Amino acid sequence: MAFAAGTALLLGGIYVNADAATTPSDSSAGDTSADGTAATTEATTEASSSVSDVVDAANAFLDTLDSDQQSDVLLDFTEANATAWSNLPCGSTCRVGIEFSTLSDEQLTAAKAVIEAATGTGSGTGYDQVTQILAADDKLGETASGYGSGNYYLAFLGTPSTDGTWQLHFGGHHLALNLTYKDGEVEGTTPFFIGVEPTSWTGDDGTSYAPLAGMHDGMEDMLAGLSDDELAEAKLSESFSDVLLGPGEDGDFPETKEGLQVSELTDDQQELVLAAMEPWVDVADDTTAASVLSAYKADLDDTYIAYSGSSDLSAQGDYVRIDGPGVWIEFVCQNGVVYQSQVHYHTVYRDHDSDYGGEFSF
Repeated sequence: MAFAAGTALLLGGIYVNADAATTPSDSSAGDTSADGTAATTEATTEASSSVSDVVDAANAFLDTLDSDQQSDVLLDFTEANATAWSNLPCGSTCRVGIEFSTLSDEQLTAAKAVIEAATGTGSGTGYDQVTQILAADDKLGETASGYGSGNYYLAFLGTPSTDGTWQLHFGGHHLALNLTYKDGEVEGTTPFFIGVEPTSWTGDDGTSYAPLAGMHDGMEDMLAGLSDDELAEAKLSESFSDVLLGPGEDGDFPETKEGLQVSELTDDQQELVLAAMEPWVDVADDTTAASVLSAYKADLDDTYIAYSGSSDLSAQGDYVRIDGPGVWIEFVCQNGVVYQSQVHYHTVYRDHDSDYGGEFSF
């Protein structure tokens, strides 16, 4: 199922740095006709235009490259290439594509324009969040070698088009973005890995950064909305040092869902669950994000939430999960690697059915 034609509703909740309030957007479904058919003409037009914009930006970027560089970017949409991503600063040993550090200023601007066209417009989500993760790596690079925004790789798996199947594949340390397109629509928005160290900092110009604040706070608010009995039901017996479904763990979803079933919760509590999902879903363009969130809302009764460690998500091993028929989101706190006196965050967003656009069986 293509995500893009689901609804005309636009998201883009507001997540502004560490001390900001979070305001989830309206997640209700669009209008339907008398026979129950969704009124999606406007949404489909917007979605098609959005994919067309991504393709145009991709072709504009390719036009800035020489033939050797184009061969680094244009790769086959194979399982091996699609699954070549990591949360580690391992460069080209674990990734495919062209490295940002090898690009001229003009080429780098064109490359970033592709990512901007493909991702959401929210504050603290989508493209804004991606740019903050690159800034976090530059921050790490001030203290330790091997980090920096130049160590990120961009590839097109398949030929960018509005009538074929291809993937926008981008990532580096603490980021893996995989957006799959088919016949002019978004077919998959996962896997999406994102992490950050340090979790917050102030730039030289006085700008405050906290790229995962919305994700952390949404999950914390979801757990804070539970009663003691509900927290006990949601508590997992095992402990976690990292996410379960990180790189190399494609298709390894647990056979049995664990924790607290969302159907047991009040309407207000269910809204907190939906709001907790939103910052991950908002990685995609706004129309696609709305459609995906609407589908996850329809599945809430069969969705489970679970956690391990403490519910305030502040210490090593604090972990929380949302697992539905489609959605799978994990968030975990780890001890710092470079800033060892602090925790840092790892998260992953997958979909049981549409990872890599559903193109591969694991």
